[in-house]
Amino acid sequence: MTEAQRRILVVDDEPMILEVVRAYLQREGYAVTTAENGESALALEARLRPDLVVLDLMLPDLSGEEVCRAIRLERDTPILMLTAKTSSADRVQGLSIGADDYLGKPFDPAELVARVRAILRRVHSSTEPQVDRLSFNGGELVLDLARREAFLGDQPVSLTNTEFKLLRVLARYPGRVYSRAELVEKVQGFDFEGFERTVDAHVKNLRQKLGDDPRQPHYVVTVYGAGYKFGGQPDA
Repeated sequence: MTEAQRRILVVDDEPMILEVVRAYLQREGYAVTTAENGESALALEARLRPDLVVLDLMLPDLSGEEVCRAIRLERDTPILMLTAKTSSADRVQGLSIGADDYLGKPFDPAELVARVRAILRRVHSSTEPQVDRLSFNGGELVLDLARREAFLGDQPVSLTNTEFKLLRVLARYPGRVYSRAELVEKVQGFDFEGFERTVDAHVKNLRQKLGDDPRQPHYVVTVYGAGYKFGGQPDA
């Protein structure tokens, strides 16, 4: 699929913001659909299956967090949160419930387009790793890199795009220690103030989904003062 065919769903209750975002994204060749409330957003997302959702958190009916959680129950559609909540704690909260990125208001529309482009590039990259399957601890954890799927035992693990990318980066080189800054660069493709803290939130979510005891994790291991490493044992 070419970039011009990619569909973006933009959700915001401010008509002026919808028009500005629509204009900038359409200028880049994206097909843009808009919604002014959460119920409409969920209906459009289910029907259109967009490549990415730009989601405001302050909506008149459902909250953006509720919309994000509802989408995550069904699909791993990339979500860029667009909101006036700009504290580091808000960013951590937004990303921890399944968003792929977080942009505060007021915002530069050109930056929004750059972030959309970066997310889609990560998700739809045509360059896949040479190894399509990674298996650890006697098949207990399996990553299908080509399909972007993870399995714990014989059960699928529902991961967001960011969580899968984080796990893939760590699992490619078991035992290698990555700083938070390195993980930001490899997973997000760019940095912004306060994002390193959100790595911890993603790790917390990832551990929960993998059944990893945070006090004695087997897979995502904290290296105090340095960052994180992958602790699984690769299968031959």
